[in-house]
Amino acid sequence: MTLNQEISADDIDVSRLLAELRQWVEIETHTPDAGAVNGLADRVQMLAASLELKTQRVAGTLGFGDTLIVSSGHRIEPAKKGILILAHLDTVHAAGTILNQLPWREDGNRIYGPGIYDMKSGALIALEALKLALDRGNGPKLPVTIMYVPDEEMGSTSSRALIEQHSGNACYALVVEPARDGGKIVVARKGVGMYDIKVRGRASHAGTHPHIGRSAIREAAKIVLALEALNDPARGITVTVGTIHGGTGRNTVPAECNMLVDVRLPDAAAAKEITGIIENLESSDPDISVEITGGLNRPPFSQTPAAKSLFAHASSLAAPLGITLVGVSTGGGSDGNFSASLGVPTLDGLGADGAGAHTFDEHILWDSIAPRTALLANLLLTLDGSQ
Repeated sequence: MTLNQEISADDIDVSRLLAELRQWVEIETHTPDAGAVNGLADRVQMLAASLELKTQRVAGTLGFGDTLIVSSGHRIEPAKKGILILAHLDTVHAAGTILNQLPWREDGNRIYGPGIYDMKSGALIALEALKLALDRGNGPKLPVTIMYVPDEEMGSTSSRALIEQHSGNACYALVVEPARDGGKIVVARKGVGMYDIKVRGRASHAGTHPHIGRSAIREAAKIVLALEALNDPARGITVTVGTIHGGTGRNTVPAECNMLVDVRLPDAAAAKEITGIIENLESSDPDISVEITGGLNRPPFSQTPAAKSLFAHASSLAAPLGITLVGVSTGGGSDGNFSASLGVPTLDGLGADGAGAHTFDEHILWDSIAPRTALLANLLLTLDGSQ
């Protein structure tokens, strides 16, 4: 392993990268619009092929776009475990956002556009970093694979199996989600659970026959209190009833009540405990039924000793680039949850710095592009399986 700096920020042609990034941003890729997401995948695939990288398209399922897999294919035995870079091409912004609420705009150090921060800049940085690493000396010591998934913003339900499959052949996973405040990277994420709960009672006239009815809303209220009681700030457990809806009118005992529940869990032990409680909730009234669907959408991503070693290595590479690397834990999920839960040392938040993810203020910082690209390229050059 060498800690010598191989690529500097001065090696990055930021103007060229921004010209390409603008084209990516102007192809709006709202997750449910599979055709649009595939349109950007076409461009990425064409660009990767022009760099003589191997590409593979895997057709999407469940109405989502394709997953694009780009690999280095250079001078390394294919059976050797390598580096997996995780990126996504979809965004939360609907078509037309770039024409109305969030046009491409450069304002000093800030560059605005839908999905530019989360995470088209990171997706492009991944490709550029691989190009730079392959062009330098003998190139990476390990095979490198970039996965561009189409559905991360909606839980990666179509691409999860592929992510887990490729994670099984990885020594490291590097996730180019955007950096956090001031360039921090993510070393742990909570697991994410999503539940739909339907409570079914029996309707009746509230004035003439209230005793015949069985109120689904009353039972749902008891369930809400039970769910809220699971919150444990000291352990980092959050359970939120985000929406609730029931009944048909003020003068009718409600026969049905539905709620949507969000759960954030810090580790595997908490995940097992809390999901077990939620999935076994029952009605206190035999005449009222409770139907619970959903589950853990993303497993917890905890920082293992191997991941701490990977972070230390990244920190040593970041320092000469003027980056003081700080690791943070976050409640939001990413595809890094999948790789980390399988025991793969994972670093997340390696993309550009900025702010405003999922809002009409979304932007990146111009001066973060070169150092973040150089950092990723140097990780690709120096990771050898010993970190």
